[in-house]
Amino acid sequence: MVKHYQIRCYKNEDFVLWNNFISKAKNATFLFHRHFMEYHSDRFEDYSLLIFDEEKLLAVLPANRVENTLYSHQGLSYGSLVVGEDIRIKDYFLLVKEICKFLNESGINFLEIKVLPKIYNQTIADEIDQVAFLMQAECFRSDVYLAIDCRSEYKPNRNRTRALKVAEKLCIEIKEESDYDSFWNQILIPNLNERFGIQPVHSVAEIKQLAKVFPDEIKLFNAYQNGIIKAGVVMFLTETVAHFQYSSGANDRNDTAALDVLFDFIIQKYSNKRYVSFGSSSENNGLKLNEGLAYWKESFGAKTTVQQFLRFTTSNYTKLESI
Repeated sequence: MVKHYQIRCYKNEDFVLWNNFISKAKNATFLFHRHFMEYHSDRFEDYSLLIFDEEKLLAVLPANRVENTLYSHQGLSYGSLVVGEDIRIKDYFLLVKEICKFLNESGINFLEIKVLPKIYNQTIADEIDQVAFLMQAECFRSDVYLAIDCRSEYKPNRNRTRALKVAEKLCIEIKEESDYDSFWNQILIPNLNERFGIQPVHSVAEIKQLAKVFPDEIKLFNAYQNGIIKAGVVMFLTETVAHFQYSSGANDRNDTAALDVLFDFIIQKYSNKRYVSFGSSSENNGLKLNEGLAYWKESFGAKTTVQQFLRFTTSNYTKLESI
């Protein structure tokens, strides 16, 4: 018997249903929670999808639409077709086929997915790789994504070990706190503006609001010398990953080693996670490696995985019909 799934766009009344599904999915994080997705809802045309088999919700796709392209998701660090742990591969194929057919008939010619890095999956969840092959999707970007595997021995290299000794002599103090204003205004914003000419993705008001909604998932740690803030990191915590979402140090960070000792503290604090993620070290849409940044992360023992960006042509859903 051939299944025909029902697909529709997200509505406000789906809030609880959506979040309950996200909490049990095998490839989701709190970034897919509607509270997180909607903090910047004014910047994106939400076109998230829910896929049902009769009354049962089988999958969701966090997404936004721009003209004839659907993105999963431009406002998030990653996206994906979110499914339950018991999904069968043939049903996954059918889900994608029906989604792309639905999109194609809705005037959406392309589906771009900023793929959830595999370290975030709570179990094996590589179905999208096979679907991309079958549908001849284009991998138009691939970023070097560095992370520590906490099942291996944590061993920073000689340069980091030397820096940690400097920080110890200078009595650098680390605090977990909620003073986002000091880190944002004194360290992060000036540093990003000076080095890259950019602003943080989140304003201080936004990160404070998100941290209030997700107190167990978003944490701030600052490093001080004689009561003066010298560095800070904002951690995003998921079931499997402790991720450095923001990290920055004062101009004298190399002299104080405040950022070194802060990273060392975090890595050891969250060694109960499967991975500690440093994020991307790629530039120019994945075509250039930031060697200095990559070395910094590797000096703590981080290894390379990748984050792929896939572009599906929705009319290619027909390529799944024979499968």
